[in-house]
Amino acid sequence: MFARSARAFSKSKFSTNANFKRFASTTPKPKVKGILPSPTTLLVVAIGAGLYSLDARSAINEYVWCPLIRQTTDAETGHKLGISLLRNGLYPRLFVDYDDPVLQVDVFGKTLSNPIGMAAGFDKEGVVIDPLYNLGFGYVEIGSVTPLPQPGNPQPRFFRLPQDDAVINRYGFNSSGHWNVLGHLRVRFERLLPKHPEAVDNSFREGKLLGINLGKNKTGDEVQDYLKGVDQFGPYADTLVINVSSPNTPGLRDLQSESKLTNLLTAVVKQRDQLAGKLLDPNVKPPILVKVAPDLTEPEIESIAKSAKDAKIDGIIMSNTTVQRPVDKLITQGPVVNETGGLSGKPLKEIALASFKLLRKYTKDSDLVLVGCGGIDSGKDALDFARAGASFVQLYTAFAYKGPGLARKIKDEITQTLKEEGKTWKEIVGSDDP
Repeated sequence: MFARSARAFSKSKFSTNANFKRFASTTPKPKVKGILPSPTTLLVVAIGAGLYSLDARSAINEYVWCPLIRQTTDAETGHKLGISLLRNGLYPRLFVDYDDPVLQVDVFGKTLSNPIGMAAGFDKEGVVIDPLYNLGFGYVEIGSVTPLPQPGNPQPRFFRLPQDDAVINRYGFNSSGHWNVLGHLRVRFERLLPKHPEAVDNSFREGKLLGINLGKNKTGDEVQDYLKGVDQFGPYADTLVINVSSPNTPGLRDLQSESKLTNLLTAVVKQRDQLAGKLLDPNVKPPILVKVAPDLTEPEIESIAKSAKDAKIDGIIMSNTTVQRPVDKLITQGPVVNETGGLSGKPLKEIALASFKLLRKYTKDSDLVLVGCGGIDSGKDALDFARAGASFVQLYTAFAYKGPGLARKIKDEITQTLKEEGKTWKEIVGSDDP
């Protein structure tokens, strides 16, 4: 049988390689579709990604676009790009931004609809105030602003620690000066007043406030520079913040000593009291806060609390960036960790919260409003500061890493936790007090 099959095959058209190749070449080949998507498919995907990106809460903003910016820019260029995109309206929106009543908090005779603020340093020139409100912040603080324009420290001066969601900056109060920032605020004021003639706060948003952070020039006077700021910006501010804690201006932190700080804050309060009032409400003058560093001993924090009470200011922000480097807790390695400047972001939280608790210890017998700042990037972080005594909180670095939906995300996390506990934000402020 096998012999007959072999003879049959030898007579067939497959008996030689040549015959087989001729047969194979004339046999129609099945059509195989290409593995690359069609232009139409690519267009649909691009449109879908674009539409998805329009929602500030979309994960694509945190996990695709923000990392892409970090991969393609250095830290300072990325900062400038973010400001430019916000300023030109090229940012995603919160299509729904309802603040649950459990988030409300009373400060300075006003009611904030939510306790999440943007810290000074992000919008130094006051050019993206309204986009930040649109992204869910209840309080926006611009600056620091110095009387005269100054370039700050030489570049590079801003460094990312990406594995730690942290940065180190030594900007050095780079500022375009009072007159330039005043120009931005005046243009905004004249644009919004006709639309909101009933407004009584400079935020022009119900339940939100605008803070202006004041600094001194590198070679400026340690009192007069701040008094000029109070005089210039008082009418446009819902709060004025005296920054004596940047680590990047020589001698600035020396102003945190009790005698110097008491003298400065007393002069600032006197200057504020001489103001005619806010442009929108001449009967109201902006409250004064001071922003201090976390790198202080307990006696130093106690003296700051005493200065604040003696000068009769309205609040304290704890804290600015730290000069400490908790290297045992940092994931990022290499020379960048040892760059000169202030560290902010996740690694700052433990340091800032510890100092904040000491500050609360020495101020809970007063009417001072305490503001928590440092390493906050979640609802839990915000609640930790609230329970320690913060009436509201601020963030900055986390916004660069987490993206435009961060404020909304934190508010949702806080709301969920508070409702599970059957409490409100106001009820938990200072609840960890002994």
